[in-house]
Amino acid sequence: MPYELFIGARTYSSWSLRGWLMFEPFGLPVKTRMIDLYGGNVAQQLAENGLAPARLLPVMRTPKGHVLGETLAMAEHLAEAHPDAGLWPAAPAARTAARGLVAEMHAGFTALRGACPMQLLGQYKGFEVSDAVAADLARLDELFAHAETQRSTEGPWIFGDWTLADTFYAPVALRIAGYGLPVSDRLAAYTTAMLAHPSLRRWRALALTEVVERDPYPSDLPRGPWPGPAPLPARAIEAGMPVNATCPFSGRAITDLAEIDGRILGFCNPTCRDKTVNDALAWPEVAALLG
Repeated sequence: MPYELFIGARTYSSWSLRGWLMFEPFGLPVKTRMIDLYGGNVAQQLAENGLAPARLLPVMRTPKGHVLGETLAMAEHLAEAHPDAGLWPAAPAARTAARGLVAEMHAGFTALRGACPMQLLGQYKGFEVSDAVAADLARLDELFAHAETQRSTEGPWIFGDWTLADTFYAPVALRIAGYGLPVSDRLAAYTTAMLAHPSLRRWRALALTEVVERDPYPSDLPRGPWPGPAPLPARAIEAGMPVNATCPFSGRAITDLAEIDGRILGFCNPTCRDKTVNDALAWPEVAALLG
């Protein structure tokens, strides 16, 4: 059986994103369950799902039925249960540094978090950076520079290869992108790589299918396009002849259609269709159909 991961609204819940990124990039099987983060009693919903005494998101249930919340605890459990998955860097110096970075992110950067809540709808224009936020950004650059001295592999991620450090710092990159924050070349390159990561693109494509009754972090700033990779032109349609016989995700019968970059594809439900319309190339199953 796969793990179960209970999450909140993908557009805004950075902690939920952090939980999901402990699974998806490492190929660990997980089934996500949605909790109404902004419109209901979270602790009550968790209790109704047999997850008490957990009261915050995300929460995971292991294949053996054990319940665990708090992302640091979840990370260590998964690293222990899946030692060959590469959740922590293999080199001892890098692994030690990664644990330090993760702990600091878990407890720190309160100015950046408070001023720039994660949102995936677009990039705010004209955000004014306070001294406290600037200090957090400088600290980020300092930590990333130190990580470069500890890594044993090269790559776009904090320690070269993707690790739990990137799982914990991914929401920071999305904050940098979502508010157009002025950062060093090092952090700008990391943000660009994060926006292009297939797991992040899939998360955002799913986020855009969800309806949140109200923006939990409203702002008067104008919002421009999302700065990530541009999706293929796509739209939902009512009729047409799809190039595929069954849904590329489930293999089930086709009930919904979309035109993707000039081709008609069929899907088994509106969510499969809409997440594809939002970013077709984020999904390998769809990319294969498009050639």
